[in-house]
Amino acid sequence: MNENSQPDVARTVLTGEDIERVLTRVAFEIIEANKGTEDLVLLGIPSRGYPLAQRLARRIAASAPTQLDPASLVGQLDITMYRDDLRHTTTRTPAPTRLPAGGIDGKVVVLVDDVLYSGRTIRAALDALSDWGRPRIVRLAVLVDRGHRELPIRADHVGKNLPTAKSEKVRVHLAEVDSSNEVVIEASA
Repeated sequence: MNENSQPDVARTVLTGEDIERVLTRVAFEIIEANKGTEDLVLLGIPSRGYPLAQRLARRIAASAPTQLDPASLVGQLDITMYRDDLRHTTTRTPAPTRLPAGGIDGKVVVLVDDVLYSGRTIRAALDALSDWGRPRIVRLAVLVDRGHRELPIRADHVGKNLPTAKSEKVRVHLAEVDSSNEVVIEASA
């Protein structure tokens, strides 16, 4: 940083408590939209979508009328090789794709990610998903929708709509990845 530049200014928009409350609401929205838990699969997009999917799966399993193992609901969908920006960004290490034992054919798949921005990550996820099977329905759940879509994609379940400037960055911190739970907006002052 040179002497004329200002430090980044960050403000917390969701605390750990807020995230937990939002995830509880989104879990119930998913159950309601699916009319229960039958044929439901949550696929998290690495790196923060997967722990969010795990948290949602625990809430969904806990609210099921019959005993349900959260692990049977959740998987991870790697989209690295399906991205359209591979030539323009730093190298990404692929994460393994892990599907629940029942697979995704004929299932209601809810893609889970931390932030919905341009829509390009979700486009890549839809391409990746088609290589693994043919779900009956695909829905999208995100912790934060910050706007600025470049593709015609919208989330079915949104934790928080957070209008932002393009120059701002939304950072999601989850204990499973970052040792803290919060969502912050960073902007240059």
